Amino acid sequence: MFTGIVEEVGEVVALVLRSGSARLTLHGPTVTADAVHGASIAVNGVCLTVVDTADGSFTVDVVRETLDRSTLADLGVGGAVNLERAVRPSGRLGGHIVQGHVDGVGTVHSRTPGDRWEVVRIGLDAALARYLVEKGSVAVDGVSLTVTVVGDDWFEVCLIPTTLSSTTLGRRRVGDRVNLEVDVIAKYVERLLAGQVA
Repeated sequence: MFTGIVEEVGEVVALVLRSGSARLTLHGPTVTADAVHGASIAVNGVCLTVVDTADGSFTVDVVRETLDRSTLADLGVGGAVNLERAVRPSGRLGGHIVQGHVDGVGTVHSRTPGDRWEVVRIGLDAALARYLVEKGSVAVDGVSLTVTVVGDDWFEVCLIPTTLSSTTLGRRRVGDRVNLEVDVIAKYVERLLAGQVA
């Protein structure tokens, strides 16, 4: 489990595509400081399992399902990624409960700069939009954000200076694809309510 508070922006240092999978090596000295084989690290919001660490870098295997449902297949050597270690039960939950299970991919539709912040509109599948509510939480590329406005197939978030400078969201351009994870509580409520209809 994660909180959506990015610890560092890492870099893809190696990418090996295989039949139906990929192996990624990423540089991230902060998140690898205490990483061991089997540890979980969120890469752009995708929970991945560490298979090796060396010199401030870690390696993960990515299966076809993950490549198909996220933007990890878009990565290339030198690309920047948001990194976060799994939360410790004794730690602070600074963002919201993020599982690292991407629900879908959205597209940046617009960026409107403010004084020191930006409003970003992201398009998404209407079936996924039903899980978003104004003032609710969403993870975009693993970053915990508050939804400010919701449409039928889009939503908006405001990015503060810290988010713009300390995550990859400050670099995303109109047309870029981003990983989305909706609040898991909304999905559980829907499932529970569906079971009551008879």
